[in-house]
Amino acid sequence: MVDIEKTIASLAGVPLFRGLKQRQLERLVQRFVSREYAPGEAVVTQGTGGEGIFIIVSGQTEAVREQLDGSKVVLNTFGPTDFFGELALLDDGLRTASVTATAATQCLVLTRWDFLAALKDDAEMGITVLQELAKRFRRALEVL
Repeated sequence: MVDIEKTIASLAGVPLFRGLKQRQLERLVQRFVSREYAPGEAVVTQGTGGEGIFIIVSGQTEAVREQLDGSKVVLNTFGPTDFFGELALLDDGLRTASVTATAATQCLVLTRWDFLAALKDDAEMGITVLQELAKRFRRALEVL
């Protein structure tokens, strides 16, 4: 279970949820669960099913993708207010990278099923979140 007020404040600082209204944050926050990871612990593993999005509350993680030839490429590091796993909100595909805690890390996790249920209750929230996801995808494509 999460502390509602603290979690609302955390979510309000996350770019993906920054455009949401207070009432929307209050509804959405009830669907999150808190998880803690020790340094070196896997948060998600490439090639496994994705359950949802992870938002870093404290700590740091590193995303690594293993290539077909066995080499590994560091894709990104994440700290407070960063998020990863957003693709898992939209489909049930496999994780595209592994993410490991590089320090003691606390995450808020929202499953795909809870996200979709929230969208059914509030279409306006869905539009706001999906527009931010589209911006993030565009930025990622520009890098490629």
